[in-house]
Amino acid sequence: MTKQTWTAAVSALLFVALAAVVSLVPVPFVSWSAGATVNLFEPDDGQPRVDIQGITTYPTTGQLRLTTVSVTRADSKLTLPEALLSYWLSAREVLPRDAVYPAGASVDDIRAREAQMMDTSQSAAVAAGLRAAGKKVVEYPMVVGVSNGSPADGKLKPGDFILRVDNKAVSTTEAVRAAINAHQVGDAIMFTVLRERQQHNETITSVASNADPTTPVVGINLTVGYSYAPNVTFRISGDIGGPSAGLVFALAVYDAITPDNLIDGRSVAGTGTITGDGTVGGIGGIQEKVAGAEAAGSTIFLVPAVNCADVRGLATAVRLVRVATLAEAIEALNALEDPARADAVQGC
Repeated sequence: MTKQTWTAAVSALLFVALAAVVSLVPVPFVSWSAGATVNLFEPDDGQPRVDIQGITTYPTTGQLRLTTVSVTRADSKLTLPEALLSYWLSAREVLPRDAVYPAGASVDDIRAREAQMMDTSQSAAVAAGLRAAGKKVVEYPMVVGVSNGSPADGKLKPGDFILRVDNKAVSTTEAVRAAINAHQVGDAIMFTVLRERQQHNETITSVASNADPTTPVVGINLTVGYSYAPNVTFRISGDIGGPSAGLVFALAVYDAITPDNLIDGRSVAGTGTITGDGTVGGIGGIQEKVAGAEAAGSTIFLVPAVNCADVRGLATAVRLVRVATLAEAIEALNALEDPARADAVQGC
């Protein structure tokens, strides 16, 4: 073997080895692509996907599709070739991993966070849907998380509505925090909570905040909670998490408890977070969700107003409808059934 042949052979082997390493070493990115859609009007194993008890309901027709993004799992890694392929293919995105999954968070932490956001989204969606239908909803400050080993651990639970602190009524999360801050570190604080429609009193001794040794804390995180008479159950796969289905959940509740048949045989898809007052918020992966809806046969897609810039110029056969509130979404869907008003419905 000549020197030149030997050099070429070694170079080829090194190139192959380097290519193999490059193709196997993970990169700090994740891939987004069009995910599956779920028709909320289609039963799941014979049971309603949106099961509403304790209030009069009406038949729904058509399809109301929750849209998702297929994303690299928290316990999986993306290789460089996979990242490049996702970058060049249509209806796909490549994002920094830290933009999707918090740095340092474990897989279990990420899954718990996604599940918590889904639960919060569903509660707000029910409240928004009921209010849009003229039904009574009461807001309370609600415990959304209890720190392990904190004074509140074992005494307060996620889902508890806080009615009073030291026998003084509180109606907002700010009022609860102010009542706690009015104490000294080490003081006993009495919380009156509503849990499973029963009142409970719990006395908790405060400790010093890690951020400020003079600030008392009990180890709870708060959000706005909603109390209403109906019992609403969502049968959605545990693989779907996060808050972005809030708008379609609210529409499903509204359509089921009103006699107007809002969807009325059409195939409607959408996305967007929602608050209890019906405000629709932005989400990520909007182009991928539109692609998934189009593949599922949807003809209308409800786009959060703040995401309109993300779909401007997007080539799609689906009619994109801009909505900033649940009320706008309901009005747009009604108008699209009226030939005299359909052209005036605002798109993106």
